[in-house]
Amino acid sequence: MTRAPGLLAPLLGLGLSPPGAGAADCGSLGGAERLAFAPAAKVHWLAPRVRPRGALSPLYGMVRRFLSVVQLNPFPAELVKTLLNEPASVKVDEVVRYEAGYVVCAVIAGLYLLVVSIAGLCFCCCRCRRRCGGRVKTEHKAVAWERGTLAAFLLLTTLVLLIGVVCAFVTNQHMHEQVGPSVEAVPEILLSLRGLVSNVPQELQAVAQQFSLPQKRVLEELDGVGMSIGSTIHTQLKSTVYEALASVSSLGQALQVSVDHLQALNTTLVELRKGQQDLEPAVREHRARLLALLQEPGCRRCTEAQSRARALELGADFHQVSTVDDVLHRLKGVPEATFSSMVQEENSTFNAFPLLVALQTANVVKELKKLVAQKPEGLNTLAEEFPGWEAASRWSRALKEVEQSSRPYLKEVQRYEKYRWILGCILCSAVLLVVVCNLLGLNLGIWGLSAREDPSCSEAKGEAGARFLLIGVGFSFFFAAPLILLVFATFLVGGNVQTLVCQSWESKELYKFADTPGNLPPSMNLSHLLGLKKNISILLAYQQCREGAALWSILQLNGSYDLEKHLNISQYTAKLQQELQNLKVDMKNLDLLSPAAHRDLEALQSSGLEKIHYSGFLVQIQKPVVNTSMEKLAQELEELSQAQGSSVLGQQLQEEAQGLKNLYQEKILPQQSLVAKLNLSVRALASSAPNLQMETSGVLDKVAYLKGELPTWATSILRNESECFLTREVGYFSQYVAWVKEEVTQRIATCQPLSRALDNGRVVLCDMMANPWNAFWFCLAWCTFFLIPSIIFAVKTSKYFHPIWKRLSSTSSEETQLFHIPRVTSLKL
Repeated sequence: MTRAPGLLAPLLGLGLSPPGAGAADCGSLGGAERLAFAPAAKVHWLAPRVRPRGALSPLYGMVRRFLSVVQLNPFPAELVKTLLNEPASVKVDEVVRYEAGYVVCAVIAGLYLLVVSIAGLCFCCCRCRRRCGGRVKTEHKAVAWERGTLAAFLLLTTLVLLIGVVCAFVTNQHMHEQVGPSVEAVPEILLSLRGLVSNVPQELQAVAQQFSLPQKRVLEELDGVGMSIGSTIHTQLKSTVYEALASVSSLGQALQVSVDHLQALNTTLVELRKGQQDLEPAVREHRARLLALLQEPGCRRCTEAQSRARALELGADFHQVSTVDDVLHRLKGVPEATFSSMVQEENSTFNAFPLLVALQTANVVKELKKLVAQKPEGLNTLAEEFPGWEAASRWSRALKEVEQSSRPYLKEVQRYEKYRWILGCILCSAVLLVVVCNLLGLNLGIWGLSAREDPSCSEAKGEAGARFLLIGVGFSFFFAAPLILLVFATFLVGGNVQTLVCQSWESKELYKFADTPGNLPPSMNLSHLLGLKKNISILLAYQQCREGAALWSILQLNGSYDLEKHLNISQYTAKLQQELQNLKVDMKNLDLLSPAAHRDLEALQSSGLEKIHYSGFLVQIQKPVVNTSMEKLAQELEELSQAQGSSVLGQQLQEEAQGLKNLYQEKILPQQSLVAKLNLSVRALASSAPNLQMETSGVLDKVAYLKGELPTWATSILRNESECFLTREVGYFSQYVAWVKEEVTQRIATCQPLSRALDNGRVVLCDMMANPWNAFWFCLAWCTFFLIPSIIFAVKTSKYFHPIWKRLSSTSSEETQLFHIPRVTSLKL
């Protein structure tokens, strides 16, 4: 009998366990893939402005050192505090004490204005009475030395004035050129600050909106979760199910073979018994006739043949063996089931299990999708409850209003700057005019002096030189007052901006002042304006902003804003887990053994096939059909027939031999063939029946056990896969939570533009505006104060360019009177 390999394998007992059922193995699903979140933080770039370097830098440094001498007092924290909080209680003496250096400069400027104005009036009176300057009476060596010294000092003073006026022209022009970029920088800075403030809510909303990325991935994976779980159950149970179905298939084949052998045994036994009934009379007749012939007196050498003839009788008696009718009756209609088709059908059912699970879990997956499509409550209020949400809107509107309202004022600044530039150019031109008059006077005077040696040359050149010098003196007196007024006004503004604002700004004293509690009024408190619960250090915030820190760490929002509460997805995942527990699988369609096949195996188990007395069959089978070999007996009778003396006896023996041959061919050979067939069936059944009963019992037990355990195993695998799926999906949400934490605390609202705006504001105010402004008044003051030595040296030098009295005496008195200028003795310059 053909047997499938493994049919005799040990039974699956109660110690069976499903493959992979004991451990939470998530190899089929794996961990969550890496999600790529789009950066929510916008890049706020504000181009840095640096202190311009150039040829004027040494001049700027000189001005700052001069101002540091003028203003020796430190930053007036108490005065500014009082001014900001109680402006009405500011004491004038405190302001004067702080501005002592500027007061001294104001006194000097007042004295300058007074003295120069009085001197100018006296000069005008003298000029009107022609008594200004005087003349040289005689030419001698001392006069030449004095003239040369005065001319040298005048030239030197004029050169200093020239340098000063050139620097004044340059700084005035530079100041004018810097106003445009400085004015344009103000809206740029305000726009950058407004972008920083207004973009925070948008960036937080963008962060909350990117929750859709893990949502989308989870929804995509939910589409295939049923098929995935079904495939995992199929993969982990297929070895057990395939083995069980292989056992069933093999047992079905063995059952069919056994039933066929049993039926063949019964049929053969019936035929053998019938053949035995027909054979026994014929053998008995032949034996009787043969013994009668062999016992006749005339039979020669018949003794040995008589012993063979006496043994001529039936050997095997199949009436002595029990029938198998009862077993056949119990196995009537077996096999009722077609095991091969049944196993193939069960295989198809099991192989379609992933699709079946997908169909069974479709409703739960639908509910899961509805749950995943919702957003956690905390994310809905992530932006609205962020500290400073309302303050950000308020600041954004305020900055927008400031930006819009500042544009007309900035245009006015440019317009008034144009007027200032024109005034500066006029006054610089006036100083330049004085320089030109001095240079022309010196050149013409020296030319006139060189021509005095020639009596034929007139004294017009020297006289013209003296007149130019006096004209320059007149211009000096005329423009001295507006010059000193402009110098002091610009000095007072620019100097205080430099000493009070720029120096303290650059040394961080302004930030320290703002950090000191009580210095700023409540309306200017930054923490209050931002709606924070803690006070923040402006200096520390500025330093952190320069390093690129985010507002989260700078404003210390971890104490006033519970980010963990808004990112708490435990309730969200708990709902997912609860819904995943509703996933169920039903394996009722997988029978492993159909009812008909089950009845077949139960019939086989109770048939008693193993109780058949196969040894009795084998005993009879081992016996010959006839105890004597009929072929040898017939041959021996033929030989005896030849040896007999009686032809009649010989003929009779010949006939008996032929009769035995015919009986052997007609009866014995078919009977032997049936015995051989019976022997095959009996031996097959005898060898397989005991094991077949054990295998039948094992397969029935295995099928019964698997029918009870397969749903349990499938449920266990389902739970394990559900947990793995939940872990994987929660991994996506955990990635989102970690990304949000990093984005909010490190990247969103980086306040580097704020520090850059402050730095740019300082550069614009102090380096681009204050430096050329202060350099301009410094150069102009330089020129203004050097007008005094210019006046003195010009008046003193001019008398040496007039014609000498000695030379004039030889000319007509009218000519002498024409060039005589009375000397002013009451005003000593």
